[in-house]
Amino acid sequence: MSTLTSSRPTHVARTAGAAAPRPFWNPYLAGILLGLVLLATYVITGRGFGATAGFAAVATWIAGTVSPSHIQASIVHAKYWNEGAPLLNWTLFLLLGALIGAAISGWQGRRFSFTIERGPHISDGQRLALAFVGGFIAACGAKLAKGCTSGQALTGSSILNAGSLVFLLAVFVAGFGLAYFVRKEWL
Repeated sequence: MSTLTSSRPTHVARTAGAAAPRPFWNPYLAGILLGLVLLATYVITGRGFGATAGFAAVATWIAGTVSPSHIQASIVHAKYWNEGAPLLNWTLFLLLGALIGAAISGWQGRRFSFTIERGPHISDGQRLALAFVGGFIAACGAKLAKGCTSGQALTGSSILNAGSLVFLLAVFVAGFGLAYFVRKEWL
């Protein structure tokens, strides 16, 4: 089986008969469209978007199957109880829409495949373990920050929330600062 290579490494083997991936969208156009989606979210729902509430709704649903009275009495979980239908929380549909939209985008861009993206110096198992640990840390941070990166960076900074702007700055500073030390894992 022969593979095609492109000018930039993708770590995804493509068979000789597969069509070449389409070019990525213009990032400025994509940013403008994302801003319009955020504006529409404010107009329709009265608030911005974020993913943390969708996960909280699922956690509330799971806990509610064991003890609905505990959930209704809890200040934290009661706002996600949604009158006994926590899975009808609109942010859960936002998460499902993001997943479906990403799949459609990958398919249309000819980039849809089930692969584990990793550098040449790390195994699949190590990459999955690091992704799990990183996701767990990010989830704990989102709970402490009272919002995920979508809620803090996109929604919060769009309304010039000082805490969200500091968060956004910290993300970029940390990302650029750490990139130097982990670059060999991806090159």
